[in-house]
Amino acid sequence: MDRHLSPAETARRFGVSIKALRLYEQHGFLKPLRTSNGSTGAAWRVYGPDQLARLHQILALKRLGLSLGQIGELLVGEDALDPILAFQERVLVKDSERISRALVLLRSARTKLASGAALSIDDLTALTQETVMTKYPTAKELKEAMTPFSQRHLTPQDDASLKEWHAGHSDLVSSGKVLMEEAAVLMASGDATTPAAMDFARRFRALTAQVNSSPSPVPAMAPRIKAALDEARSDPEASQKIEVFGFIQKALTNLQARESDVKDKG
Repeated sequence: MDRHLSPAETARRFGVSIKALRLYEQHGFLKPLRTSNGSTGAAWRVYGPDQLARLHQILALKRLGLSLGQIGELLVGEDALDPILAFQERVLVKDSERISRALVLLRSARTKLASGAALSIDDLTALTQETVMTKYPTAKELKEAMTPFSQRHLTPQDDASLKEWHAGHSDLVSSGKVLMEEAAVLMASGDATTPAAMDFARRFRALTAQVNSSPSPVPAMAPRIKAALDEARSDPEASQKIEVFGFIQKALTNLQARESDVKDKG
């Protein structure tokens, strides 16, 4: 018979807090078993193999950057473990390939230095790209990540209207691409309250106002665009690529809150 773990032992083994276990239970993600205390009759929480498999799913999805809402959408049904393990495997394979390349470059560089030779510009460029630089999503990559979801929610007429608008407002489109890539870099800090994030939010809001007054077909499509974004956020692979949209929304919300505070104090 499989052993069952107490909340304290589960928390220790899986590197989480007991408070987090309770939170997952409150959200309906994790349902511990109950066992009676022989002396008091109290129902104690315990976790068996099925509960621990579900906890693994939750922690794997959190590690991939998903929100609790997105995790809840993905954990529908009892057969969620294998797809999540498969996705984890793909991510880890990509990481292991990158790490292998980086190790080869580092060892080669050290061997070259040990022989008395200097590293060339090409050597240093490759070394930096593989071991130091964080790869931020470009505007093109964001568009590619959203395409399958946009195709399911936007009509051919919507697509034609957007293309026509883009053709006539290339300056606004270019500004938008630049801002999206700036947001991706800012997101690396993980803080949507910094002065740089607030400055970005002001400029993004101003550009949005310009777009909406052009006139743009976007406001009429807003519900369908939101549906496409929501679906993309529920997809583990796509959600990683488009998390910049969540950062932008946080920055805009923080800016609005700061402006409200200043107004109230004034």
